[in-house]
Amino acid sequence: MNLSQLRITPGAMVVAGLNLAVSLVWLLCDEGTRAQIAEYVVASPSTVFEHGRVWTIVTTVLLEPRMISLIINLFVLWAFVPTLERFWGTPRFYRFVVITSIAGVIAGLLAGLGLGRDVPIVGLSPFTLAAIVAFGVIYARQPVQFFGVLPLTGRQLMFGFLAVQGLATVLGGQWEMGAAFAGASIAAAVITSKRWSPGLAWKRWKIARARRRLSVIEGGVKPRPKKRDEGFLN
Repeated sequence: MNLSQLRITPGAMVVAGLNLAVSLVWLLCDEGTRAQIAEYVVASPSTVFEHGRVWTIVTTVLLEPRMISLIINLFVLWAFVPTLERFWGTPRFYRFVVITSIAGVIAGLLAGLGLGRDVPIVGLSPFTLAAIVAFGVIYARQPVQFFGVLPLTGRQLMFGFLAVQGLATVLGGQWEMGAAFAGASIAAAVITSKRWSPGLAWKRWKIARARRRLSVIEGGVKPRPKKRDEGFLN
């Protein structure tokens, strides 16, 4: 058994540490202090679009107001996210965190704006679902023992989490957070897809551009005439 695979990676540790620190400060404060913190940390349609506090799109991801959600996020950061970071490397992993988190927050804010409800979009949960989606795409056939009991593949695990989250959104009527989950998951699917990934599309364009600019030229020696085919096929 390779115990090194059970260790959390540096990037995942940084994300988990920030989420844990900010959330514990929030949970230990009284109601008045929480209201003051939320005014400048938590993103909502009124906070972003009316008061112009755009930075809350980033800071709201680090705050988890519920202990159960905090525990689930930390579990995903330990169980699934390190595998992605080892596969991508830490710099690309950080880009994935930023892109999926911001995509989820913006989708949730736009949904709240469209529905006319000033619902805060807060927490790291959209990113953790995006990480599971990325795991299901990259390791689609990878066997996974869910809690050591239920044998699944990476793809089955992804669809299971998406189904549970979709059902919870419908039953709870939390359409804004559902839009945040959808936005983060779609961003993760695009990033990890071989067909729609912007990074791969950029590399394909660079290769095609290089091929158009390059050409094959003859060397200094005069090319020898080709021998007549004698009918021998190797």
